[in-house]
Order: sequence, then C-alpha cells, then structure tokens
Amino acid sequence: MPKAATVAGGGPSPRAEDSAEAEPPEPLNLAIVREGGDWSGFEPAEEAVRRAAAALGRRERARLAPGSAASVVLAADDLVQRLNRTYRGKDAPTNVLSFPYRAPPGAAGEDAAYLGDVVLAAETVAREAAQRGLSPLHHLQHLVVHGLLHLLGHDHDSEASAAAMEALEAEILAGIGVADPYAAPPGS
Repeated sequence: MPKAATVAGGGPSPRAEDSAEAEPPEPLNLAIVREGGDWSGFEPAEEAVRRAAAALGRRERARLAPGSAASVVLAADDLVQRLNRTYRGKDAPTNVLSFPYRAPPGAAGEDAAYLGDVVLAAETVAREAAQRGLSPLHHLQHLVVHGLLHLLGHDHDSEASAAAMEALEAEILAGIGVADPYAAPPGS
C-alpha cells in the first residue's frame, strides 16, 4: 500500500499559548488513504473517520504513547478480500481488518508510537448499514473505533473480552452521538 498522507494530526492550535486552559494535542495522529471502493455514500468519510479516531484517542489517552499514530485505509471489497485471504485464510471480503504494528525491542520515537493499519471495505460496510437500517457514516465510525481498539490490543476472543470491547465501543461512540451498535433495535 502507498505511504499514507497525514490528514489529521496533533499539536496545539495556533492560539494555544494565549489560553491557560488550552486543549491538549490530539493523542492519535491519523493518516487516511483512499485505495478504491465507492465511498460516496459515506461523505464526508474522512471527517467521520477523524471524529471517530479522535473520540477513541480521548478515551484511550492513557494507553497511547506520545506521538501515537495509525493509518485508516478506505478500500474496495476486492482489496480487503485479498488481504483477508492472505493474512487470515478467509477468501471473502469483511467489513474491517486491523494490522497491529509490533515495534522491534528497544524501538523508540515514531517506530515505537506507530500502532498499525485499519482497512475498511466500502461495499461491505455500505451493504451492512443498509441491511441493518443504520446510518452509513455511523456504521463506518463504529468500524473505525472497532479496528483501532484492535490496534490497542483489545479483542473479542472470549465472551468476557467481547463484552468489554463492545461496552468500550459503545462508550466511545456515544461521545460523538452514535447510538450503541450492540443495543437491540427499538421494538424488538
């Protein structure tokens, strides 16, 4: 995949020095790359991704090293299917894949702070949103949070870890006005 261009990053606002209560820099530097797929139903996709990542960064600030960074790749189903086949042995597209980066022992600086890559499949994410009656942007934001949590070491490989991860996702998403994706639909 090509090197990602940074879309959103940390650093205080230009007027931060004027305020005693300046906002701290965003704890997660994010690069967003488009690698195909029809993301037109998700516009503004990059802004939705940034908002989700920023909410996660604020909630997980204590777990993030200074200068933490990740990339989010907005891709087509065919790319995600190839990655899924290569790295997971599953020859089908999936909504999101996470590729945690493990820095070598003794790594410092950018190498130690890079979390990894999250890759999303446009057609699968759109199809799931339509089937479930969800806002495409909200479903995208949920999957961004889900993928980034995997980069931080969260998993859902047991009932207990799945429940904890789902609760954390719901908490983070509530902070940006996205309904709990695991709640039962109204009237069910």
